[in-house]
Amino acid sequence: MPCDRLRDWNRPDKPRNLRKQEAKVMKQLDMRGKACPMPVIETKKILEEVKKAEEVRVLVDNEIAVQNLTKLAGHEGMKALSEKHSDKEFEVTFLPSESGADGPNVPAEKILADCADCSVPTEPENGIARGRVVVIASDRMGEPEEELGKILIKGFIYAVSRQEPLPETVIFYNGGAKLTAEGSESVEDLKYMAEQGVEILTCGTCLKHLGLEDKLQVGTVSNMYEIAEKMTGARVVIRP
Repeated sequence: MPCDRLRDWNRPDKPRNLRKQEAKVMKQLDMRGKACPMPVIETKKILEEVKKAEEVRVLVDNEIAVQNLTKLAGHEGMKALSEKHSDKEFEVTFLPSESGADGPNVPAEKILADCADCSVPTEPENGIARGRVVVIASDRMGEPEEELGKILIKGFIYAVSRQEPLPETVIFYNGGAKLTAEGSESVEDLKYMAEQGVEILTCGTCLKHLGLEDKLQVGTVSNMYEIAEKMTGARVVIRP
């Protein structure tokens, strides 16, 4: 976008709707319903694709995301315009900087470190706390007493299954995969959670390594890509 057009487009005396009509949004990204930091990460990817030389419009559903995207624009040497359409819909438009692709290329971790707290509270849906993920990586809880640890993890799973609201997802990997397999004393509690709508995921590689690939009793077999996606997209991750 030429510099004079950018300045003209941002003139305070020009009606907002006219400015929007003149602007050609080349890329659009719908991040409504996506937990932090996904809006920032995915938007940064798009900006890198277009080399910061095109306009990008991002839709989000909370003001914290708007603040974080505005910070992203500053880090990337771009301008950002935000508009609130409703309590659950906000629009952030990234405008190319005068230097285009010559703007600063800040690492994603630096941007995320500077982001505002994005733990936006959400109301439970049907008894499920959306965005709450429990991750269990062992068939025992704590060290070094093995038998005590097994008693504790059994009690932990039972306690989680009786709490309100329930977590959205429970993930098992490494030794934790034993807890969803045949012979586990926690299977019934996990089945109860699954019946209530909780997603139970177990690492397939872990089941295979432990010789349990045909002994899964509850939930579904998962993979590390999905597990990483669930954990990075969670609002809260709980590890016993």
